[in-house]
Amino acid sequence: MPIVKYPRATEPLWHEWDRKAQKCGLRHRVYAVSGDQYTGEWLDNLKHGKGTQVWKRTGAIYSGDWKFGKRDGYGSYSIPDPITKEYKKVYTGWWKNDRKCGYGATFYPGGERYEGEWSGGLRSGWGRMYYQDGSIYEGQWLADRPGGQGMLRLANENRYEGGWKDGKKHGPGKFFYLDKGQLFEGIWAADIPKCGILIDFGRDEAPAPAQYPIPKV
Repeated sequence: MPIVKYPRATEPLWHEWDRKAQKCGLRHRVYAVSGDQYTGEWLDNLKHGKGTQVWKRTGAIYSGDWKFGKRDGYGSYSIPDPITKEYKKVYTGWWKNDRKCGYGATFYPGGERYEGEWSGGLRSGWGRMYYQDGSIYEGQWLADRPGGQGMLRLANENRYEGGWKDGKKHGPGKFFYLDKGQLFEGIWAADIPKCGILIDFGRDEAPAPAQYPIPKV
């Protein structure tokens, strides 16, 4: 009876090449097809652990923690100045699933900065925002805008304390006109005071008090 011999199945060469290409542990600089480069730790061919990524198109740099190919943990993100080419820090803090999450500080153009909590890449929770005009907001944030309870202190030291919604004064609140020595307490809606009372408050210490005191009712 004739014996039929079948050729032994051979493993495709790309299987072996793929095994050799798998990155795990610490690696020196690795380039992507796009020209981006990464230096750091890997796990199962994914960025995992400590590492630094440089994006070729923007020149931006992220240095910090990675988890299964995404920024996750603590790290800083910087971009080059278009004129001086020096790197300016944009964000330093915590990340989750490639987005800002947890406590961190962001530096905006013009000198503005935010220090506080993030969720899903948006300002959310408690935080303090320093604006370019010298005013400071400190309080709760929701979906990247002041939302909840917070205080806005203007550059002239006048301040509002109360409720916020969609980045505007909303609900019960107090506005201290410290320059005039007056206090308005009432209800706000979409940044507009709807009803309330205006009384003298620290009139004797005010730098520019109103000409006549407010009579008591």
